[in-house]
Amino acid sequence: MKLLLISNSTIPGEPYLDYPKKEIKKFLGETPKTAIFIPYAAVTFSFDLYCEKVEERFAEIGHHVVGIHTFKNPVKAIQEAEVIVVGGGNTWQLVRMLNDLKLMNLIREKVFNGTPYIGWSAGSNVACPTLRTTNDMPIIDPKGFDCTGLIPFQINPHYLDANPEGHGGETREQRIEEFLQINPNIYVAGLREGTMFKLEEGNLELIGSRPCRIFKKGEKPFEVSAGDDMNFLL
Repeated sequence: MKLLLISNSTIPGEPYLDYPKKEIKKFLGETPKTAIFIPYAAVTFSFDLYCEKVEERFAEIGHHVVGIHTFKNPVKAIQEAEVIVVGGGNTWQLVRMLNDLKLMNLIREKVFNGTPYIGWSAGSNVACPTLRTTNDMPIIDPKGFDCTGLIPFQINPHYLDANPEGHGGETREQRIEEFLQINPNIYVAGLREGTMFKLEEGNLELIGSRPCRIFKKGEKPFEVSAGDDMNFLL
């Protein structure tokens, strides 16, 4: 498999998808490719607008995207996809549409058979076994919490170490500990903004200048950095 799982799309003050674009280009290579882009996590703006934003950045690096919503047959679009790209937004809405359109298992089969997959935020969440470590509000019934299971561990994108000043609710770490209490046999990776996982040829790599925080039931949370061996997560 070839996976590029990005925590977030944008660093404040930079254009959309600007910071990961060099890694996306390295991941896809020099030969121009046209990816099927899945914009279903968009809720407050149109799929067309989402595709335009992503295409602008992909075109800068010599690649292109076409929105899956423009195809009469989305199943066939995935079956014939050269690359699959899944954008961020609301994970619950994304999973609902993937389930409604019978695409979840199809994406899994396609990627397990070698089709490169790129996702950010919600798009990284759906590469996990379940959506249950998303930060998003459950605005819709997803018709099942299971996701593609491309990786055997969970990602918590946009991971924050502490709550904003004056906020008295649980920290992100406390929420993850609740998940682990119910799901003791799975790792959760707190993927901080500006970082990403790349999986190629069976090797998992952390990319970015910030460490990733790892959680497992019965273990003290610990930090891993770019260059560390990440394959224990697999």
